[in-house]
Parts: sequence; structure tokens; C-alpha cells
Amino acid sequence: MPGTLYEKILARKLGRPVDVGEIVEVDVDRAMIHDFFTPFVIRKFREMGFTRPRNPESVVIIYDHLVPTSFPEDSKYHRVTEEFIQEHALRNVHRTDGISHQIMCEQGYIRPGDISVGTDSHTVMYGGLGAVATGVGYTEMAAVLGTGRTWLKVVPSIRVSVDGRLGPGVFSKDIILRVIADIGGDGATYKALEFGGGTIDAMSVDSRLTLSNMSVEAGAKTGLIAADDAVLSYVARHGDSRGLHTLAPDPDAEYERVLHYDAAELEPVIACPHTVENVKPIGDCEGIEVQQAFLGSCTNGRLEDFEIAARVLSGRKVHPQLRFYVVPASREIFQAAVAAGYVETLIEAGAVVNQPGCSLCCGRSGGLLDAGERVISSNNRNYIGRMGSAKAEIYLGSPATVAASAVEGRITDPREYLR
Repeated sequence: MPGTLYEKILARKLGRPVDVGEIVEVDVDRAMIHDFFTPFVIRKFREMGFTRPRNPESVVIIYDHLVPTSFPEDSKYHRVTEEFIQEHALRNVHRTDGISHQIMCEQGYIRPGDISVGTDSHTVMYGGLGAVATGVGYTEMAAVLGTGRTWLKVVPSIRVSVDGRLGPGVFSKDIILRVIADIGGDGATYKALEFGGGTIDAMSVDSRLTLSNMSVEAGAKTGLIAADDAVLSYVARHGDSRGLHTLAPDPDAEYERVLHYDAAELEPVIACPHTVENVKPIGDCEGIEVQQAFLGSCTNGRLEDFEIAARVLSGRKVHPQLRFYVVPASREIFQAAVAAGYVETLIEAGAVVNQPGCSLCCGRSGGLLDAGERVISSNNRNYIGRMGSAKAEIYLGSPATVAASAVEGRITDPREYLR
């Protein structure tokens, strides 16, 4: 029976074919809890009568939203979490290593074909490694801790096929923003987004993770990309790749909808306030003055994003009336960016480079905006009040767009910098 990537992963876990619409119960390979939700998960876990996690080795606790702490109450979250960690001798804990989703992928917790859940909607990012991954609330996560299982609906899939070569200054961030604009912020609700085609096959894993990460901005249950040799090599860097094989949808799989894009026709785009689906060609936004630029988040805080920004800023300076904050997604990325000289280039240009974490993306750890200010950012959401004042404006673009705009002090087409 031919299947989409979502259907094939579930079928493999269950040992039988699955049908769209049915609800299945599956074992969870990894359960990720970040510091902002941990106390609530612990409370529900105890209210349900559980006394110990069913599979302690499957649990990963990561401090990222509240690192470093911004308010005194943040430390209380950490204290409650630490008590739970010690009580159950949990070993998979990351306190200052970076953003949860990046850690889950780069530290070998996720393998192709896995089923993973996390207390954050951007858990869908793990689909870039060929894993079914989705965000859950703290009540559901408490049940997962206690039982080691969860239920999933076999949802229909939307196929996004991109072929051809992207032009200079056009990146995976521009692709996913274009898709969100085309299908709407709820266009993939309770569906799986599956990305493929020659353009995707040629992408780095870093770029693929950006696509999967923002699938949820279209409402997707998960965002999946086939696990090819590039993914297996990525997983092998930190994890156990023994027994892993490439994993792809069947050529004759049935999709609810198929979207085709010619990469050569795509251009840089901007998600304008105050919804991610409010996407416009960069030409419609050029010249809008910004007071701040932000490069980071689980969407675009990876090594290749630093390389792109450094390429744009090499030999140039950040606009004197603009603040440029740069935050790596993980400690490993930070170290690699330092070794490659990217951090030095960014600092010489006038950027402020901060410690790994969610930072400004979740309205924490410095860089909050005042009323009337605008920011051009590489993160995933531009909702009212997300980065400070409810009267601030958040524009989303690729790392190249962010860097070029940081030089000019206004939203700028990066193609002139990257031809």
C-alpha cells in the first residue's frame, strides 16, 4: 500500500498499514520538555497519580526560554525542575547548551522514523530529519511521561515540491514564507506538510530544518522531509546511526494537495505585521526603516545562517542608528562560528553576539522593543507583543535579508549583496 512519509513512519511503528482518519496509539521515542513548561508538566504528572516516568531515557529536559533568567520568578521554574530531575535521576538534561529543538537534532536524540513530542509547537522541526514530531500541551506531556505512549491521528498530507536552483539571495526561509502565504496560516491545520523535489534534495540539513520548523505557522501537525544520505550523515555526527536507512515517501503516494514551485521564480519575501501569512515581495517593503535587527532562534540561528550574515557584513558596518543582536541556536554552533571567523566578522561590523538560547524570539534576555519601533528578524513569529511592546512591529525575513537590512538601517533586498 503506497504511503506518504507520515503514513509510512506510523505504519512502520505499528507494523501494519494505516488509513487517513484513524487514530492510533504509539510508543514515544523522545519526549522533550523545556524549562518554561516543566513545572506545569510535573504538577499534572503528580495529579494523574504517576510516581515515576515510564521511560526515563526517552525524556529530555532543556533550559532555553528562561536562560539566562530575566525575572526573579524564572529561577523558581528552574528549582522545581531540578528537584524533579534529581528525584528521578534523569540524565538527558541540557541547562545552558542552547535552544531545545536545535539540541534535539544536533545531539543525536532524533533519528529518522522516530515519533517525538515536545512542549513547544516548533517541535515539528525534527521532521527535517525524517521523524514525526509534534508539539503537545503539558497535560498530554504528563501522560506521555507516565505511560510512554501517545495517540496520533493519521492526517492527510500536503506535498510541497520545489525544483530548480534558487537564485542568489533566496533561501529556504523565503520558500516556507511563500508556502505559508499561499495556503494560509491555517491551510495545513491537522495535516502534514511534506517537502520534496530537486531543490529540497540539494539543500543542507540546516536549510531543511528551517522548512520543517515553520510548518506549524501554516497549522501543520508536522513538517516532513525524506531522510537521505545527508540526513544520515548529520545524525551520525552525534548519535547512533547503526541500523538506520534512508526513508522516503512512495512515488505513488496519495496527497490531499500538491503544490509545485519553480525555484528560479522565487524571490526574497517578508512576513509583515502582525501575522506570518501576511507575506509580501521584498520590493514592496524596501525602505521601511527598522531600529533593530535580530539573527537567531530555532528557525535561523544555525551555522550556515552565521556564514550568510558574515558574508553580507564582511567589510561593512551595521547602520549607526540600528541595534543588531545575534544569538546562536546552540553552544556547538557558537563554537563553530567562532572557529570559522563568522563571529569576529559580525562583531567587527557592530553586532552584539549573545549566549545561545531563545532570547528575543520569546521576548526574553534583552533586546525588547519599545512602542513604535520596528525589527527585521529571522525568527518564526511576528505576533503583537511577542518581542516587547504591543505597539512594536515585527518583520520576518531570511538571515541574508536581516543582515543586509542591518547595514542599511531599513528593509533591504539582499540580492545586491550576494550576487
